[in-house]
Amino acid sequence: MLYIELIRLWDEAVKAIDIRDWQGALSKLNQITDHNCRTMFVVASTHIALGQVDLAIKALDRVIAKDSCLAVGFFQRSAVHMMANRLEEALSDCIWAQKYMRENPVIDYKQLGLRYKLYSWQVLYNAAAVHSRLQQWDKARDILLAASQERGAGRSNLIDTALEAISRKDVLEPLLLPEGEVFRSRKLEVDQLKPRDFLGEAKVIQIFTLYCSFNACSSAEFEYWININVQNQLLQTIYDKKGNAPSKGVSMFCPSALCTFVFSNYLKI
Repeated sequence: MLYIELIRLWDEAVKAIDIRDWQGALSKLNQITDHNCRTMFVVASTHIALGQVDLAIKALDRVIAKDSCLAVGFFQRSAVHMMANRLEEALSDCIWAQKYMRENPVIDYKQLGLRYKLYSWQVLYNAAAVHSRLQQWDKARDILLAASQERGAGRSNLIDTALEAISRKDVLEPLLLPEGEVFRSRKLEVDQLKPRDFLGEAKVIQIFTLYCSFNACSSAEFEYWININVQNQLLQTIYDKKGNAPSKGVSMFCPSALCTFVFSNYLKI
């Protein structure tokens, strides 16, 4: 399909997601015949919001197939695998997500159109959540303690709460991206969809019309005063200090009072 058509459907789907019209978003996304990893991520997020876990996993499988180094893709799929009680797959995704963090404490996906920062401690938290579901409490606690040493927003309270839950042998809920946080097409590409007026709009042109009323002025004298008065004084007389033309007509008189030059300001479209 044409790339511009993909951008249009993608943008319309995201707008539907913004108003929580999940079915409307899915309808637009299903019209895309040539998905990239980011549009497939939007599909997966829509299925998650609708509670369609198996379809969300299939969509995330396609996301990772298109970009096998996308840490946030593995992170999201690890959580969905836990929702489907596929714990071994979830743990594997946590390992891959941590690998593709590439020892960075945080990855900001804003440049790719996702307004989300993935922190290393969040990946570790999901790994601990898997171990809690496997009832491997000591392993879960050790991972949470390691996560507590990582930096990142919102870490302290959540890790402390999770450690208390592990001490009570309570299962941890997985972390997911916030609902509605999806990859968006670039604003520049969306702006290209707007219709353009290549002919432009009519411009206002300012002209000055010269009127001359003759009394006893000879043609030679008229030409002389045109050269002197008009060329040397016209710009100073017609325009003010800011370069703006006056709104009313301006009159100029030759010293012999034989002719009068009247300059009127007109607008022509």
